[in-house]
Amino acid sequence: MCVSISQVSRLRIHSFGSSCCERVHGWIKNSSSLKLLDVRASSVDGKARWIRRNVSTTTQGSRSNTKSSVLGGTVPVTRIIDEESRTKVQPFGNLQQRLAQDKDLSKLLTVIVSDLETTGLHRKNERIIEIAAQDIAGGGYSTFQTLVNPGVVPITNAHIHGIRNDMVCRPEVPRMEELIPIFLRYVESRQKPGGYVMLVAHNGKSFDFQFLINEFNRCSYEIPHNWLLLDSLPLARENMKSVEPTVKLSSSLEALADYYSLTREGDAHRALSDVLLLSKVFQKLTIDLKLSLSDLVLRCHTASDISAAMAKNKKA
Repeated sequence: MCVSISQVSRLRIHSFGSSCCERVHGWIKNSSSLKLLDVRASSVDGKARWIRRNVSTTTQGSRSNTKSSVLGGTVPVTRIIDEESRTKVQPFGNLQQRLAQDKDLSKLLTVIVSDLETTGLHRKNERIIEIAAQDIAGGGYSTFQTLVNPGVVPITNAHIHGIRNDMVCRPEVPRMEELIPIFLRYVESRQKPGGYVMLVAHNGKSFDFQFLINEFNRCSYEIPHNWLLLDSLPLARENMKSVEPTVKLSSSLEALADYYSLTREGDAHRALSDVLLLSKVFQKLTIDLKLSLSDLVLRCHTASDISAAMAKNKKA
C-alpha cells in the first residue's frame, strides 16, 4: 500500500520521550511558518497525480494560515542558502564541529528522515524511482513522497519493492531533473531561516546518499552546502551491540521495528512506509544512546565527504 500525502498529513507523529525532548527534540517548538508543498504521488493503482490548489495548515508550536500554490510540473529552483551564510568566513574546524558548538543549535537545525527506492543496486548506472521524506518535527505537510520516472533505465528489482516499470514510465510521473527543484523547495519549506538541514537515512552513507549525490550531479545540481547527511545504521549497530555484546544482532529496519515493538504503516521497502518507520526508530535510538543534538551533528557527513569517498573507492 502506498500512502498518499493527504493521508500522511493526518498521521500523528510519535513524539520523543521527555528526556529526549530536552536533548534532541527542542527544534519542534521553533517551527516557522511554511511555504507549503503538496506532492501527490502514486496510489495503489500506480497512477501519479499532480494537483495545483491553495492550501493552509497548522504547524506544531505555531499556527499559520499561510497559503501557497501547490506545485505541479517543473518549478524554478529556490535558493536555500542565503548569501550571508554562504559568504561568511568560518576559519576554524569543519561544518559539523562549528555547528555542534552553537548554543542555539536547536533553533538552527531541521531533521528530515528520508528513504528512496531504485531500479537496481548500482549507484552510478541505476536510477531513483521513489523518494520520500518526513520532517521529524511534524506539523502540517511535513511529509513528501512521489514516484520518479527513470526514463530508459529498466527496473530489475521489482521483487524487492513492488514498483514496476508501468507504474513509473508514464508521462505524468516526474523525471529526476523535474523533481529535484520540487524536492529542494519542500526541504526549504521545512528549514529554519538561515538554518541547516540534517537528512537521515538508514544505510544512507553506502546507499541512499550515494544515489542522491549521483542523481543531483547527473541533473547538473549540487547538494546544498547547508545539508548534513546522517546514516542511522551505525547508530543502530552501536545500540544493538550494547544490548547483546556477545551476539551480532541485526540492525535492519525490520529488526529494529521488532525490537522496539513498532508497527509499520504500509508495505516494507516502499519509501514512504520506510520513512514513517525510520522516524520512530530514529527517535528510539537517540533516547537509548543518550545522544544530544550536538552528538548527532558530529556523526554527520557532508555531501563532499561522501563524494570524496566514492571517488576514492572508484580508484581502488
